[in-house]
This record gives sequence, C-alpha cells and structure tokens, in this order.
Amino acid sequence: MRTRSIVSGNGGRRQRELRWRVALEAARLISEHGIRDYQQAKRKAAERLHALDEASLPKNREIEDALREHQRLFNAHTHGARLLRLRRAAARAMDFLSRFEPRLVGPVLDGTADLHSAVCLHLFCDTPEQVLVFLDEHAIAYGESTHRLRFSTEQQREFPALVLSHEDVAFDLTLLPHDAIRQAPLDRVNSRPMQRATRAMLEDLLATDETLQRLSIAT
Repeated sequence: MRTRSIVSGNGGRRQRELRWRVALEAARLISEHGIRDYQQAKRKAAERLHALDEASLPKNREIEDALREHQRLFNAHTHGARLLRLRRAAARAMDFLSRFEPRLVGPVLDGTADLHSAVCLHLFCDTPEQVLVFLDEHAIAYGESTHRLRFSTEQQREFPALVLSHEDVAFDLTLLPHDAIRQAPLDRVNSRPMQRATRAMLEDLLATDETLQRLSIAT
C-alpha cells in the first residue's frame, strides 16, 4: 500500500509538471505568435508537448499565470514601457469616445498586454449605428466583427464589434446596450464578472505606471 501511495504521488507530481509545461508553452504562443484564444493556445501547446490526456490541459488561470511569468522572464525590460504606451493610447481613445461611456477591459487593463495586444473597450449605446455614425463623421476606418460574451453560465450573446488601428495601436471595440453597463460579462479566465475600468480608474493606473517607468529609467 505504501508503494502504491508513493507511485500515485509521483504520478500526480508529473502531471502537475506537465500541466505547467503546457501552460508555459501556451503562454509563449500567446505572447510571441499573437494567439489570443486560450483554448486554441493550450491545444497547440498540448500537441507540441504530446500531452494528450485531458487532465494535462491547464486551466485558463494557469495560462494567465504562465503568461505573466513569461513576460517577467523574457520581456522584463520592455513590458512596462509597452504597457504604458498602450494604456496612454487607451486613455486618449476613451476621451475621444467619452459619449459612449467606455470601459477598458482585457490585457491592457490586467497588465498581460504584449506586442500583439489590442486596446479593448466596451462602449455603451442605444444602437450600434450611433458609434458607426460617430466614427464615419471623423473619417475613421474600421472593420466589423462580433464578440460572444457570457453573462451567466447559461446565457451567451453575440454583440457587434469594431476593429481599427490608430498610430500603430490596434483597437477592439465591443458595442453593448446601456443596461450592460450595470452587469459585466463573465471573464474567460475565472468565470467571474469581468474586470472593467472607467477613465478615472485608468488615470490611477497611469500614474502608477509612470512612476514605475521613471524609477526603471533612473536605475
């Protein structure tokens, strides 16, 4: 019995190690190849590492932890400046789109943004056409898409989205009805209400970022 317990313990440790290796490879694919879908990244990583057992696939939270570790190890000298640049771009966009009560979401907010990350904003309007007309009036070109968001484990809805680029920064705008401002959709990582930041909250983040960047340059 004792021998079986030791073997079982070793097997569990090996599986945890394999899960972490898959998570790290998925993080590398996300950071270096621009794969934004965690499911796609983990499946590709599992194939490369021959991790065919479903139990060897990491949870989204593990991939996010691995992504932060990857950035700490490989992008430590550039990540802070890049994140600050994207957050400044987000602030300018939120000022420009202020009539639609924008909220910042995604990697630029949570700090995992990389070379391939877009500034993701939720905009709130009576109809999507209001945003389209506003962009047309300012001669801003955009592409149209859709995003599927979950507001509960049972409820999923598709919403119109716009993709555009300005000053070499990509923007991803999800157009939501006004009542969605009171209930955030569920996060893909932990299934909790998505983290969202107002313009004032972003200003606080920027103040911290700018202080850290000055300290980094000084050292």
